[in-house]
Amino acid sequence: MKYTYLLINVLTVIFPIALSFDKRVQFYKSWRFIFPGMAITGIVFLFWDVLFTIKGVWSFNDHYIIGIRLFQLPLEEILFFLTVPFSCIFIYECLNYYVKWQIPQKVSKLISYVLMSVSPVLAIAFHNRLYTLVTFVLLYVLIGALLLLLKSKWLSRFYMAYVISLVPFYIVNGILTSIPIVMYNNQQNMSFRIGTIPFEDHFYSMTLLMMNVAFFEYFRNKNLKPL
Repeated sequence: MKYTYLLINVLTVIFPIALSFDKRVQFYKSWRFIFPGMAITGIVFLFWDVLFTIKGVWSFNDHYIIGIRLFQLPLEEILFFLTVPFSCIFIYECLNYYVKWQIPQKVSKLISYVLMSVSPVLAIAFHNRLYTLVTFVLLYVLIGALLLLLKSKWLSRFYMAYVISLVPFYIVNGILTSIPIVMYNNQQNMSFRIGTIPFEDHFYSMTLLMMNVAFFEYFRNKNLKPL
């Protein structure tokens, strides 16, 4: 069905939008802090998305997209970089409101250091696989900047939200890769999949969401003052 990918985008975001007006979380009041970061992060990731499409890292099944393309990307793929971060920031904010416990800072730092240790190893080992290389270089740089330069305290909350976000991640990405709507070239990744989902997707998604949350926290704390 031509509208399949578009429908996935709608279903991804419709419940977070509807529940944004819950009297307790009142997520709608935070929307103005989300969109600037989504725009900046979207530009970064859309650059890689266009490059990956050109280089054949992945491609899109014309049977499941409406056919509108910008910079060689289906409209649905561009929307994906808006609907998924919005929904995951919603999860992040709900977690902040309803769950007061958080991962201890020492454990959070350990997780960050493990990710920073593993990322360059995988990037070097698979330097000839573009998706693997870019994914783990971006993750390494981003965590390093947040942990060592910016001393971000919210990473412990983020890791909790990320684990929860894996539930919709497996549903959405499972559908995208099993039909398939998005087709991955195993010559450009580690050729290791969890179900039908490439291993790298987990960390590409982590980087995308972490960058969005970083900007969300920045603009919220700065109350949208200019950079």
